[in-house]
Amino acid sequence: VCLSFNPQSTLLATGSMDTTAKLWDLEKGEEVATLSGHSAEIIALSFNTTGDRIITGSFDHTVVVWDVGTGREQNIWIKMPKNNNVVAKYELKQCNAPCWCVQLWNAVTGTHIATLAGHRKEVLDVCFDYAGQRIATASADGSARVYNAETKQCIAKLEGHEDEISKVS
Repeated sequence: VCLSFNPQSTLLATGSMDTTAKLWDLEKGEEVATLSGHSAEIIALSFNTTGDRIITGSFDHTVVVWDVGTGREQNIWIKMPKNNNVVAKYELKQCNAPCWCVQLWNAVTGTHIATLAGHRKEVLDVCFDYAGQRIATASADGSARVYNAETKQCIAKLEGHEDEISKVS
């Protein structure tokens, strides 16, 4: 369902309908860990900037931070209300229904950081740039937006598609 490279490009994490995430050693082509604990499919995952933690979001309405070295939960669970779409990054983003805005959450403390608004339909994907300075969103309204991660202000509206944009990277 989803995947992410670690910052060093030595590991690939995959999230699956089977409710697990797996870490893969790219040089050896071997599985190095299975992250088990969700009760529904994992729909989003991402490494932190140093690559020692990974965060997963699931349709079971939980988000988990994992230790990459041990493959164990860090006991940080953030329960989401039912019927919400979850997109995970090291700073967690969660959409409220109707999912026309993006909520930014700190994955370590669980505190709310900001709300990014502006789309006219559901937000389908969100990502940070590699430097952590910008946040991009993709929407069913056929537009993408770019926000300044520090000020939380929209700095670009990318419009022109006639149908939804489902992924952004």
